[in-house]
Amino acid sequence: MPAPTLRRDEIRTLTLAALGGALEFYDFIIFVFFTATIGQLFFPPDTPDWLRQLQTFGLFAAGYLARPLGGILMAHYGDRDGRKRMFMLSVLLMALPTLAIGLLPTWASIGAAAPIALLLLRILQGAAVGGEVPGAWTFVAEHVPGRRIGFACGTLTAGLTAGILLGSLIATWVNTRFDADELAAWGWRVPFLVGGVFGLCAVFLRSMLEETPVFEELRRRRELVRGLPLKVVLAGHGRAVVLSMLLTWLLTAAIVVLILMTPTLIQKLYAIPAARALAANSVATFALTLGCIAFGLLADRIGAAKALGAGCVMLLATTLLLYYGLAQTPGRLHALYGATGFCVGVVGVIPVLLVQAFPPAVRYSGVSFAYNIAYAVFGGLTPLVVTMLMQDAPLAPAWYVAALCVLGLVLAFVPMRAKAATAT
Repeated sequence: MPAPTLRRDEIRTLTLAALGGALEFYDFIIFVFFTATIGQLFFPPDTPDWLRQLQTFGLFAAGYLARPLGGILMAHYGDRDGRKRMFMLSVLLMALPTLAIGLLPTWASIGAAAPIALLLLRILQGAAVGGEVPGAWTFVAEHVPGRRIGFACGTLTAGLTAGILLGSLIATWVNTRFDADELAAWGWRVPFLVGGVFGLCAVFLRSMLEETPVFEELRRRRELVRGLPLKVVLAGHGRAVVLSMLLTWLLTAAIVVLILMTPTLIQKLYAIPAARALAANSVATFALTLGCIAFGLLADRIGAAKALGAGCVMLLATTLLLYYGLAQTPGRLHALYGATGFCVGVVGVIPVLLVQAFPPAVRYSGVSFAYNIAYAVFGGLTPLVVTMLMQDAPLAPAWYVAALCVLGLVLAFVPMRAKAATAT
């Protein structure tokens, strides 16, 4: 049976949601591209380079640590008061701090208050992302027919990855356009100011969206959770939480290792120039955006579980081919990395399984809790674990991802919901 065609209003909703997600993720990720400049401007001039870098990455990490709290709080009100309200709040909570970072005085102007203010703004950004990702998946999944959830979640996830690519491209342009003195004086502010304006535009776009039909039906039937939605999730949907966290572990392995860490790793392993590695990473990220949509369509056609299994097999093969192939044919970097990036698109299937794992009344809270806690733990530990493993096994990054692909293949055969659950 072919999947139903999306109506015009559903296409509009999906487009606006994906665009807003791209702009919000741009706002969150742009910080990492300017850590060196920010470290020089927001800490004392006599700070050792290693300490300045550590402090700056600590500010970046603070955004990730804030994700679970922000996600859980927004999900609570999303299940009680409506998806749309939280969907708008998350992008506003990202836009305003991003704009503020672009206007923030540096250490030279206000001393220690500068890094403290920057830390607080990063925490707000992290809280925004914690609510954005699960909220966006829930929002689009509840706006389309059941047999198009794969395409909806895949497209939304593609929008998020497009935000990463946009950040990379704008950072490259800024570093090319301005010399070192201009960059330190004011050029670094440009991408943050642009991001803040982008975010405010996204708030306007999301104000044009309608509340999800699923939530409206719950409200009409008076079936909304009256107590704490998270309490209901933990008491009655523990199986779904555990399986969702394991799937999120797979997602973090694919994104963190293959998209975020690999450009640096292949420079060290294969002596590939930084510029070439970063250019290949842009190719891989673009391929990832296409892959999310492709795997989402595959999920609609053959089922999310089967699409996950097939994607894990493909990702395992391309990951090993990338790391082993570069040792033999480094000239094929773009082709190998592009193919791997496309297969990382299997992460577009994971939100389909997550939103289907929980009943509508607590869906936002269930997805948000499982995803954000798992991402904070696994996403935070993955770089450390992979780096430690590489001391004894230089190709540990490939085998780490391969092991998680095997886990994903196993999970593809495990039902996400207990039989008693009634998630639709």
